[in-house]
Amino acid sequence: MTTGKPSGMNIFDPNTHIQTITIVGLGGTGAQVARSVARMVYDMREVRLHTPQIVFIDPDKVEQKNVGRQLYVEADIGQAKAHVLMRRFNMALGLDIIAIDQPVNAERHFERWSNLIVGAVDNHLARRELARANSAVWVDAGNHFNAGQVVIGNTSDHETAMRYIDGQNGRYAYLPNAGLLFPALLEPEPETKPPLELERSCAELVAAREQDLLVNDWIAVAASQYVYKLLHRQPITSFASYINADGMSVRSLPICRDELLPYLLNS
Repeated sequence: MTTGKPSGMNIFDPNTHIQTITIVGLGGTGAQVARSVARMVYDMREVRLHTPQIVFIDPDKVEQKNVGRQLYVEADIGQAKAHVLMRRFNMALGLDIIAIDQPVNAERHFERWSNLIVGAVDNHLARRELARANSAVWVDAGNHFNAGQVVIGNTSDHETAMRYIDGQNGRYAYLPNAGLLFPALLEPEPETKPPLELERSCAELVAAREQDLLVNDWIAVAASQYVYKLLHRQPITSFASYINADGMSVRSLPICRDELLPYLLNS
């Protein structure tokens, strides 16, 4: 493992020893992240590194619309997504993943399990709960038709983010999380569409050909890479990555005052 600092770059250094990885939301993006994280922890165990506990949280059950479009098969229909993936990866890789088939609740689920949270949810109420876990590193993943973004941060406090906006000797102990950078994520969708349109899931949008089939995979790879770097203490030099599946491109924003400040001034 390396902890070196790339020349001329600032790095995110939360000084956190990851004890638990909690993945919230196991749909198109979250299930793929779960698969990658399970592989990471298996690989770490094989080379005798400390392995964190994995926790899956999702209250939803597998539906027909999820088959083929997410990481589920016909035999999974009617079962809780969290339990399906827990059993699959525990049996395949000999892990001890914990599954929670309830809506995420910060006090209930993050007081004990709060080191690293990966959020792949599609509603503002769940993101509000993620934002309440202020002591955790939060990797948030979101997307629309053929593009999306991944954001990493560990504070929802504006004053803290501003205090550390210049870092110290090229290292940032705190970065604003997704809720602070994009406050709209914590608010209901504006009612510019019919109510049924607002409530449609990624799977429904894919089925209606209104979302790229593979955009969730693109987002999941970017989110998983942030997790990999955290687990292996590799330098993290960006706080947000914008993915465009149509253009097959990833644009990551470097950690520095000039990139962070515009977001914080508008939050």
